[in-house]
Amino acid sequence: MSDPWPAAATFIVAYLIGSIPFGLVLTRVAGYGDIRAIGSGNIGATNVLRTGNKLLALATLLLDFVKGVLAVLIGAAYGPDIAVVAGAGVVLGHVFPVWLRFNGGKGVATSGGVVLATSWPVGVLVVAVWIVMVAALRYSSLAALTACVAAAVLAWLLAAPLDAWLISGIALLVILRHHENIRRLLAGEESKVSFRKRS
Repeated sequence: MSDPWPAAATFIVAYLIGSIPFGLVLTRVAGYGDIRAIGSGNIGATNVLRTGNKLLALATLLLDFVKGVLAVLIGAAYGPDIAVVAGAGVVLGHVFPVWLRFNGGKGVATSGGVVLATSWPVGVLVVAVWIVMVAALRYSSLAALTACVAAAVLAWLLAAPLDAWLISGIALLVILRHHENIRRLLAGEESKVSFRKRS
């Protein structure tokens, strides 16, 4: 990249897209208050589900996912290297949003969107792994961690080297963001996803 400005501008735009806290906005609009005061305090879809509103959780999941896809597509218009910059920017924006004092989500859905837009074969397989794990075991965190490992491995088998570095990097970030979940999983204290409506 001889001219750094397209990369810098795309990173900033992608970061701002990623920093939109859809979980927080949707739950407030729906009258649930601050999602950070519910359950784990996370702004992602899993915690939104704890409100008992499955449609709201699904909307959060899809919008966070679309953030990743959109940012990569914007970057790809300027070349594959800029797409990688955009992918990194949108995930960092979601995980460390300036509006929330750099304390955002864990990046699962947004990273999934980035992976799908960057290398669709890897993305399809990773989403399939996540869905199977959630459906079978009902541990959202374990599904995310398994999907991250699968993403990193599959990226080096199916994606271009630059894309593989991006996917591996965001997979590592998502795993690090789950450090508390890992501790609870090892202690047998992690809660399962419930699709029942809260009474």
